Amino acid sequence: MASAAALRRTFCIALIVTAPLAGCKTFEQPWTMANTPDPQKIAALPADEATLRRQADELGRRYDANAEDREVVLAYAATLRRLQQSAQAVSVLQREAARNPDDLEVLGAYGKALADAGRFSEAADVLSRAHTPERPNWSILSAQGFVADQLGDQRQAQAYYEAALKIDPTQATVLSNLGLSYALSKDLERAESISRRAADVPGADERVRQNLKFVLELRSANRETAAIPTSTPRVIVSQASSSTPAITRSKKEKQEPVSTKAAALDLRKGI
Repeated sequence: MASAAALRRTFCIALIVTAPLAGCKTFEQPWTMANTPDPQKIAALPADEATLRRQADELGRRYDANAEDREVVLAYAATLRRLQQSAQAVSVLQREAARNPDDLEVLGAYGKALADAGRFSEAADVLSRAHTPERPNWSILSAQGFVADQLGDQRQAQAYYEAALKIDPTQATVLSNLGLSYALSKDLERAESISRRAADVPGADERVRQNLKFVLELRSANRETAAIPTSTPRVIVSQASSSTPAITRSKKEKQEPVSTKAAALDLRKGI
């Protein structure tokens, strides 16, 4: 069985809300931007890169004109994250979070942007302040699970995912993340069971089915001491977040058994 660190490096991870345009790819349904975007519609950004870039330019101009317009800040940052400009998104949201330190929606977006940028310890801190025990947010809990998995704390990650599912058990993406977390914990039997549950949820999309395929191939590969699975997973941390990932392997790596396989991790989304 591969080590948890090696398995973690096989995952091309992105937040669903990020929907990166390179490396890992996924897109939500398009939306038509009004003069002042509704923050609730931010997750449904345009599906093509050209439109996203035009939108980023327009929002950037509006942000420059008034950097204190909360709705523009959130929409601009979400668009930047979709374009994998995570450092810029972090900068935009950091300023807004400093200006409104008690705004839970801003903190949630900021924490997810930090996760996009691979700043997991900071993301964990910010996300812990992005909701309250009295009003837990399943999306934030899912993001916290993503971050905990990346920090190597699968037990904590699984607790976050389970808490998110108690709030909304219909979230196939959270179930799928939970299945991948159990794969990181080397519990492939449970990983398969949960991944199958995720794929059976009405409306589960291709990302969830791809993750099930990955877990099944991983189990088969470990039984046969064969090569790493050809499919690749997408940990899906949702704001409403992640993607068709690509794992590059050298010829030598392809010949290695799964117990020693360590592919490169591309964090660019998603959250």
